[in-house]
Amino acid sequence: MTDLPFTLDQLRILKAISDEGSFKKAADSLYISQPAISLQVQNLERQLNIVLFDRGGRRAQMTEAGHLLLRYSNNILALCEETCHALEDLQNLQGGTLIIGASQTTGTYLMPRLIGLFRQRYPQVAVKLHVHSTRRISWNVANGQVDLAVIGGEVPIELQESLKITPYAEDELALILPKSHPFSKVDNIQKEDLYRLRFIALDAQSAIRKVIDKVLSKHGIDSNLFRIEMELNSIESIKNAVQSGLGAAFVSVSAIAKELELGILHCSKIENVSIKRMLYVIMNPHRYHSKAAETFSKEILTLFSLQSPEKFSGDL
Repeated sequence: MTDLPFTLDQLRILKAISDEGSFKKAADSLYISQPAISLQVQNLERQLNIVLFDRGGRRAQMTEAGHLLLRYSNNILALCEETCHALEDLQNLQGGTLIIGASQTTGTYLMPRLIGLFRQRYPQVAVKLHVHSTRRISWNVANGQVDLAVIGGEVPIELQESLKITPYAEDELALILPKSHPFSKVDNIQKEDLYRLRFIALDAQSAIRKVIDKVLSKHGIDSNLFRIEMELNSIESIKNAVQSGLGAAFVSVSAIAKELELGILHCSKIENVSIKRMLYVIMNPHRYHSKAAETFSKEILTLFSLQSPEKFSGDL
């Protein structure tokens, strides 16, 4: 782009002369000397190769070209002022957009509650939530398409050095059964009992499925020997299938708070086995972080990380 033949200071001077009616009054309003005003006008006329003022009278009379430039100057200066206000509002969280990412379970059950809290405090900030696989969300954060994300899976190896990955909170994965199942009448079930159940599960490549298999293996439980009756692609469909008596499933505690409260599902404990996964907050430290992103991270995310998922889900 070619250099502009005028500066914002010159446009401010032009507007001041028009508003005040003379070079002297304009100089006084801008707290600069009259010779400095005259020099800037002369420079502007030379740069534009036009005459802006008819210097024959006592008042500063603008030429037709001067009025044309003044009209555009007013628009330019008004837009500059609007820009400053917008940036100030952004810093004070009176505007702007926050883009948050999440993997499937956290995006469906946790993030809407956290976003609700943020919107209560800062209603002028627009919030967009992107829910995808951990891998896709990680790449979106790396590319700057998402400000920050809460994920439950593992960040792709190729991104682990470039992203800031912060342990956030533990998410318990519970075994759920239909209320009519005989095991719902006992406090704890044994490891061996798992092999007698029919299971409904997510796809074997899903992040949660991999976590469950890994934790169970550490406790001497081979999930490859489970009777997998169905593989479904969403937590909601799995909960509905369990509620309908089609089998048992492992799901995040945060996903079943309402069902447990209503008593339509049973959460069974496995003796001496606790299945938990770590949730992580990921950000790109090499990109600009908006005031909204920093505030969401410091004010809102900490509300959950200081509490257990069960307590949090009951509080909201």
